[in-house]
Amino acid sequence: MVLAGAVALVLAVLVAGFLLGWLVLGKVRRKGVESARATAQRIVSKAEVDAVALVKTAALEVRDEWRREREPLELAMEASKRSARELEARLAEREQQLDRKVDLLESKERTLVKSDQDISQREEVVAAEESRVQEMAQEQQRRLQEIARITEAEARAHLIQQQEESARQFAARKVREIKDGSIANANREAKEIISRSIQRFAGELALESTLSVVPLPSDEMKGRIIGRDGRNIRSFDMITGVEVIVDDTPGVVMLSSFDPLRREVAKNTLEKLILDGRIHPGRIEEVFEKANDDIEDIIRESGSKAAFDLGIHDLPEPLLELLGKLCFHTSYGQNLLAHSVEVGFLAGAMALELELDAGLARRAGLLHDIAKAIDHEIGGDEIQTSASIARKDGESPEVVEVIETHCLELTTRSAVAVLVRAADEISTGRPGAHKERVEDYIRRMHQIEEIASSHPGVLKAYALQTGKEVRVLLDSTMGDDAYADQLADEITEMLEDELTQPGQIKVCVIREVRAVHYAR
Repeated sequence: MVLAGAVALVLAVLVAGFLLGWLVLGKVRRKGVESARATAQRIVSKAEVDAVALVKTAALEVRDEWRREREPLELAMEASKRSARELEARLAEREQQLDRKVDLLESKERTLVKSDQDISQREEVVAAEESRVQEMAQEQQRRLQEIARITEAEARAHLIQQQEESARQFAARKVREIKDGSIANANREAKEIISRSIQRFAGELALESTLSVVPLPSDEMKGRIIGRDGRNIRSFDMITGVEVIVDDTPGVVMLSSFDPLRREVAKNTLEKLILDGRIHPGRIEEVFEKANDDIEDIIRESGSKAAFDLGIHDLPEPLLELLGKLCFHTSYGQNLLAHSVEVGFLAGAMALELELDAGLARRAGLLHDIAKAIDHEIGGDEIQTSASIARKDGESPEVVEVIETHCLELTTRSAVAVLVRAADEISTGRPGAHKERVEDYIRRMHQIEEIASSHPGVLKAYALQTGKEVRVLLDSTMGDDAYADQLADEITEMLEDELTQPGQIKVCVIREVRAVHYAR
């Protein structure tokens, strides 16, 4: 019972506590709801105030934006209105101009109508005049036929014949004028081309002298060159065929010979002897042989340089050697190698001006006198010999033809051959380039040597002292001293018979016996 009462009591307490808690919780909940409502009311009020402010602000911003966008539109609209007003003004002015043009055209049209009427009237008058003139012409023609007693056809034929004769004479005059003008223009153009070609060539005059100067380190060397009792200088003259001139000129001696090749060999020989210092007859002969070998290299180098200067790089070796030999030959005092180079250059320059084959012109000009390098060996026609040499050494038919025909007045010769001929004439015709006296002198020297060498037993013959002496080297096995004296008389007689130049020539025949043995 007690337990049941306790449980009931507990349950009653729990129920009372639950009821009390529920009441308290409801009161607290009502206060929270009221507080939340008050807070929400405040938030809503504030939001309404803020919304009103935002609306006002937005309205102001929209008004400002509308005002900013409206200003350019108003400006553009004002510009459009201004352009429209200007366009209307121009259109009005244009309309006024068109009105004035219309008035002007109407005035011109009225003038043209009046002019047409005047022209129609004049045409009628002219037609009447033409009819009257035709009648008068027919009447005049009838009268002329009666006076001349020829028909119209005969008069027409006579008139045509007169016109033909007049036209023929006029054409002949015109042809002559054109021909004369063409010749004058051609001559003027040719002179201009030649002048330009000569101006482009900067070569010097290729004149040769018969003297070579050899410098000496001291005057004491002159005595060594002369030798005891003149032994060395006599041996040098006899071996080289060149006369040594020793005078009072300090520091030099001179070599005299008409043959440039022989003089060049003698000069190289003397220079080597001076450099070596040993000068005696045996040494002179030894050095002379070496100088002969060296001159071959000089010849080859001179030919190669001449071809290179003209841009010719495929010339055969035999032709290069012959070109080098031309360096030691002269024609009327003019160095033949320098002359050939000049002819090749001038012919090539003129060919370029005329748009012809400049390479062919240069090559043919360089080789046109190649036979003069060996003319003393073969003789004959130099032009044909030059062409034959070029043909034999593999030159093209075009080059051979130019060389062969450049001096011939043929209508079929090529234009390049004419240019080579002109260049040859220019080179030899320049002032100072042609010395006929030197050529005559050299020809006389050759003739003296040929006369002396034509006798049996003669090894060498040298013309010295400008042709006043000829020195003949006789083979000692061919005869004795009496034969040498007889040979001198024969050579003297031949010189007197064949030479026409005045003056005395000394004939010196040298017969030398050499005894050579070798010790072992």
